[in-house]
Amino acid sequence: MTTFVDRVELHVAAGNGGHGCASVHREKFKPLGGPDGGNGGRGGDVILVVDQSVTTLLDYHHSPHRKATNGKPGEGGNRSGKDGQDLVLPVPDGTVVLDTQGNVLADLVGQGTTYIAAEGGRGGLGNAALASARRKAPGFALLGVPGRSGDIVLELKTVADVALVGYPSAGKSSLISVLSAAKPKIADYPFTTLVPNLGVVTAGSTVYTIADVPGLIPGASQGRGLGLEFLRHVERCSVLVHVLDTATLESDRDPASDLDVIEEELRQYGGLDDRPRIVVLNKVDIPDGQDLAEMIRPDLEARGYRVFEVSAVAHQGLKELSYALAEIVAEARAAKPVEEATRIVIRPKAVDDAGFTVTREEDGLFRVRGEKPERWVRQTDFNNDEAVGYLADRLNRLGVEEKLMKAGARAGDGVAIGPEDDAVVFDWEPTVMAGAEMLGRRGEDHRFEAPRPAAQRRRDRDAERDDAQREYEGFEPF
Repeated sequence: MTTFVDRVELHVAAGNGGHGCASVHREKFKPLGGPDGGNGGRGGDVILVVDQSVTTLLDYHHSPHRKATNGKPGEGGNRSGKDGQDLVLPVPDGTVVLDTQGNVLADLVGQGTTYIAAEGGRGGLGNAALASARRKAPGFALLGVPGRSGDIVLELKTVADVALVGYPSAGKSSLISVLSAAKPKIADYPFTTLVPNLGVVTAGSTVYTIADVPGLIPGASQGRGLGLEFLRHVERCSVLVHVLDTATLESDRDPASDLDVIEEELRQYGGLDDRPRIVVLNKVDIPDGQDLAEMIRPDLEARGYRVFEVSAVAHQGLKELSYALAEIVAEARAAKPVEEATRIVIRPKAVDDAGFTVTREEDGLFRVRGEKPERWVRQTDFNNDEAVGYLADRLNRLGVEEKLMKAGARAGDGVAIGPEDDAVVFDWEPTVMAGAEMLGRRGEDHRFEAPRPAAQRRRDRDAERDDAQREYEGFEPF
């Protein structure tokens, strides 16, 4: 059964904002209580947080769909809805967040590092918050904004200073078990190691981490064996250690050719050419292994490698190796630039930046794109005439109508607000800003020629009553 997963595709969805409430205060002897609809609550975020006690992405492999809770709708009596609860997802240290196209969104390194994978929608305003001197009793409220959702890819890249690479059964697991307190699985068959193992080594005053990467074979960079799955775990290391088996029983292998094969795979994978290398000739406790190590060592040193002869079983040469690795790690840490505190950069909006764009497409449709217009459209209840009129007023104040006119739009032209796959399309009719004199009953706007059937029935009843009243007033008794 799989217990280690280092790459998953996660489907995240933030919570939706709660709808605002349209309510009028009702109390005995207070016929004009005024609007008292509360605001909707904010939707919960989906947040990734680095937790060093987590070492695998296995939980998300089994449950890839994660959703935060929605905000509660507002209520009458000026009661705002409860905010949705954020969904916090712990991830291992060294997790990289990518989109489905492979673009890096975040690199999460360090305990407590956070990233908002999906932002919750804001809650809609109730009619109490929408009231003004000109619109004293709004008959509508704003809808909550849907939370963001989408697919992300989580990739774990081990955070280690030293990476042990080499053929299967070269002795990497044995080496990490004697250099540190790690207890990896050790056996005499290939591909015993199926997951990267981490250990902590102390050499003098230097403490560093060492990773045992599962065995590489020819073609690993193209996906053969286990190499492609775990080559990413050497990307963060400061030094690469080639563990070469000097006592291999395979007749077609020798330490020099093993080194060339692994170097070729690392070259094809890319991005590791600048890492210093150390060669470890392992299993020199075996007589044939010692003879082969002495034979191959001059050639490796002539190629520029620092060579160490060790035996993980006999604990031979381990102290020299650990201190040499500590020296290289210390030099790499000293060479890194000092991290400065994040500077807060304030970028004021340009004077001529309206916050939206108007473009004319080939089919003659005018498309409006911008954070505010798109959010306002999502918050509008199109079954409420007054709410639609309020949207028209907001767009007019923002300057959308002016830009449409400058772009050549005429009455009756199609206008779309939003992206192609999620837009509100309507026939544009130039309007003027509405004042209080334009408003009728709550939930209605006189600028609409085709009101809702219920509103039309009320108007018909009012007209019949007015006609009957006039006939009665004009009647003269005998």
